[in-house]
Formats: sequence, C-alpha cells, structure tokens
Amino acid sequence: MMKNMSVLQLLPLVLYFLITISFAESATGRAAIRADLTHVDSGRGFTKRELLRRMAARTRARVASRWSPPPPGRGGNAHAVTVPEARGTTGKYDRDSEYLIHFGIGTPHPQHVALTMDTGSDLIWTQCACRVCFDQPFPLLDTSASATVRGLSCFDPLCRGGGLALPGCAVQDNVCSYVYSYGDQSVTAGRILEDTFTFHAPNGKCAAVPNLSFGCGIYNTGVFKSNESGIAGFARGPLSLPSQLKVGRFSHCFTTIAESKTSPVFLGTLDNLAAQATGRIQSTPFAPTAQGNPLYYLSLKGITVGGTRLPFDASKFAIKGDGTGGTIIDSGTGMTTFPEAVLQSLRKAFAAQVPLPTEDYDGMLCFATKPKQKAPAVPKLILHLDGADWDIPRESYVLDIDDEDGTGGGLCLVLGSGGDSDDLTIIGNFQQQNMHIVYDLEANKLVFVPARCDML
Repeated sequence: MMKNMSVLQLLPLVLYFLITISFAESATGRAAIRADLTHVDSGRGFTKRELLRRMAARTRARVASRWSPPPPGRGGNAHAVTVPEARGTTGKYDRDSEYLIHFGIGTPHPQHVALTMDTGSDLIWTQCACRVCFDQPFPLLDTSASATVRGLSCFDPLCRGGGLALPGCAVQDNVCSYVYSYGDQSVTAGRILEDTFTFHAPNGKCAAVPNLSFGCGIYNTGVFKSNESGIAGFARGPLSLPSQLKVGRFSHCFTTIAESKTSPVFLGTLDNLAAQATGRIQSTPFAPTAQGNPLYYLSLKGITVGGTRLPFDASKFAIKGDGTGGTIIDSGTGMTTFPEAVLQSLRKAFAAQVPLPTEDYDGMLCFATKPKQKAPAVPKLILHLDGADWDIPRESYVLDIDDEDGTGGGLCLVLGSGGDSDDLTIIGNFQQQNMHIVYDLEANKLVFVPARCDML
C-alpha cells in the first residue's frame, strides 16, 4: 500500500514521524509531557449546592464499590477501582467520573479520546469497534483510519505479564485480547493494540509518543456515562500510562472546581517544581503494601482541627494485617472520607470552634449564616503524614454555599464518611485543589506544594 501512495500523501505521515521521534525522547525524562484535565462538572452551570450534592453522591458510590486487597493469585486487576459510581446508586446525579485526560490516538490525524484519570488501575482503554458500548459525546476511535496502529502480539510481555487477569489470544491474527473488570462491577473487553498517542499543550505544542499499548474496548458495560470514552490507568503496573511512558514521576495540579478551568497533568520530571508555588515543598514516603496492590498508600499519623489534635494515633489510619484499612490518595474520589468514628470526632472539633448554628446537608456538616453575614474564620485542617504536615487550604475543605434565595447561605465541610465498617481513609481530589502533587515513583514518595494551578 505504501508504494502506491503519492509523495504528497506521504508528506503528513513523514512529518508526523519526525514529531514522534523528537518527543519520544521527551517521554523518557528529558522533558515532561503535559496534558489537560477537565472536571466532570466544570462549565455545566451548576450552583455550589448542586456541585456539593453531586460530589457527595459520586463519593458515596465510589466508596461503596469497596476497595479491598486482591485475592491471592489474582493480581492488581482483581480489585482495580475506577469509575466512581456503583450501579443504581446516584440516580439523577449522573454516573460520571471526576477528572478526564484528553489526548489523541493514531496518525497522521490523531483522534480525540477523553479518559478517566485513575490512580487505582493500570489499563488504558477507549471504546472502538463496538458491539456493546455506552454513549459518548464524540465519535468512537476508528483504528482503520490510523497509519500506525497494530495489534499487540500474544507473546508480548505486556500481554502475558502486564497484569491482565484474563489475557487471551485471537487465533486468526495472534493479537492479544483482554477482559478487565473493576470494583464497581464495570467490565471492558476487547483487543490490545499499539499506536501513537499525541498530547496537546496549551501553547500549541504537541508531544507524540509511538508504540503505546491500549485496549480497544469492543464490549464495555457497567456505570460509564456520557462524557468519557474509556479509562487511563495511572497506577504502578506495566500497562499504566506512566509505566509505558517510562517516566519516573507524574504530577497533577487541580484548579478550583467551581471556576471551570482546565487542570494540568505532567508526565515526567518538571524543571522547576517551585514554579507558581505559594508555600513550601514537602514530601512523604508511600506506605508499603502487599504485592499486586496498585493503590498509592500514605502513612497518616494524625489529624489536627484548629487547636485540637483528634484522639486517634497512627494505628487508626494504618493498613491492617488482613490488608484492609490504611490511607490512600486518589484522583477519582471527590471528597476526603474518614472512618465514621474519625469523622464524628472531626465534626465535633469543628462545631466547638465555629460560632454558628450547624446543620446537616447530604451527610456533610454545614454552618448556617444569615443574609449578608460575613462568615467567621474556620479552624485549620492539618493531616500529619510521615515527615510532612499537609495544611489544607480553606478553599480545599470548605465550600461557601450560595445565598440563592436571600434567606441566608452557609459554609460546608467537604468531608465524608467511609461508613461504620470501613477503616479506609481516602484523600479525595477536592482536598487536592490548588496543590501541585507529584507521584515520585523512582524515590517512592509523594511530593506536594501549594500552587497557582491555573498558572502552570
């Protein structure tokens, strides 16, 4: 086919390969690749009350899908958790993801995909050649339109040793097939392909990286909805996006959700982490976990609210002998959740220090204000980690509710419960707003610094 193409037909492909070669080096450490993230609720006209209600619904559903250690011999895929909602739990609030990463697949004309950024799973996949699929707002990936797509061989190490629980082989063409399930019972099945990924930065530059493996999802069922085309795994396994790019670090900086701005994600090492920083850089090591567990655990030692240290020591937040409990940082959970006893203690500490009437709003502690009343200062919330104190900015744990009808507004603590029987603490993405967070995989630590994310 190539020899029948004219010189003019070949020119776009040649130019694309030149771009690919230059940026393939960038992906391995010479410069960080940037991509844009959008929040599921950004730019959709929701009031702050609606934002809070939707976030709470998604968080409860994601927690309900239960993070648990993988059964022996099953690997990380057995308990990967991605899409926040469990089936039938959210009703009118949509079963949407939290943050989507946008890039293109294929050459010479990259096709847009919008994938849930998930630090709790490995596989990258998008819908294509569908037999059973969910609706998405843009065309399915058409692999026949790419000049560089190819099937991943059944004998490739990523097929047999990439963490797929049920790898298979298509006899007719020797292409790796997969079935991948998630903690909320969602399933994707299809073929593993390789192609070029193209990431577009706001300054107009693009980075194209060849030969990245992804799932072409032919059968996709579960709780996916409307604005995504698949999932991009950011966990530790060999099929994840950071692993395939061979980057030792990746980072994100979530802008304020209510402002409807895009957020940057960086794959690779930034030249200057202090750029746009508004505080000091800190780091904390990732906590050790059982082999095959893809989640990012931290060692939480305690919590302070204003002048009160909560009466819980590190054992309350540590991983138990059976693999339950612990503290994770997660991009796919909306708000931070604590074990019920911890949350109740935290609520009492805030109520004792904020001189306003309290009320419950969709499971969250809120403080009522009169019309035009200036809200008082709110006690600081500090998470004491191993070697670092995360002093969470006010806007990342308090949401000032709109005074929509003139009867008064209020402020709510954007913190939730993991339930009576769940000892897992999840640091959600609302608490990560305006914080540049670096997953330093080489040094096995989390680095974080307050930053003006919309300026990066």
